Amino acid sequence: MSYPTQESEFSSHDNFEVSQSSAQLKLYGALRSRAAIVQWYLEELGVPYEYILLDMKAGEHKQQEYLSINPMGKVPAIVDGDFKLWESGAILVYLANKYEETPISLEEQSEILQWVLFANATLGLELFVDDRREKETPRLLKPLNEILTDKPFLLGDKLSVADIAVGSYLAYAKILVNLDLKEYPAVADYVMRLSERPAFRETIGNR
Repeated sequence: MSYPTQESEFSSHDNFEVSQSSAQLKLYGALRSRAAIVQWYLEELGVPYEYILLDMKAGEHKQQEYLSINPMGKVPAIVDGDFKLWESGAILVYLANKYEETPISLEEQSEILQWVLFANATLGLELFVDDRREKETPRLLKPLNEILTDKPFLLGDKLSVADIAVGSYLAYAKILVNLDLKEYPAVADYVMRLSERPAFRETIGNR
């Protein structure tokens, strides 16, 4: 399986600049991990944060200090004041609920959760497993293409956390497994539109 994992085997303090800010929110991650998805969203929100890069080869994710944050020993995880949270999808939803400017209804919250779960539980599995990709790609991307034909983002005219969740996996699939999007022009345009955003370029696009 070749996709952005929660416990990355790739890590180097030499080729990534870790934020040295005194921000209250701390994001723990590793290179080529789903922490980049969370980092993309934080950059879009403009929320100050400190990125703490764990050396996975040295086993920093298995040390007690980090296990007290995420007992599963995986990344990403965040510490926001006294609050600790792990799993990329849960972190995205938390950040959306805390930092989005406009209050949203229960129905809107549930639609966002639908897309985040779809990204992690469906796209993150079907597009990156070799013996499932060929069969599942048309089943997933055809309806996505229809949804995106008439609007620039999943929920309408404005980027949301739903796009961070879904768009990141589509972008990773194009990069890591050379996913062919020529039969899905609206999806291809969507991925291109997301990849041109400065926050994307500074995070996922910089990997």
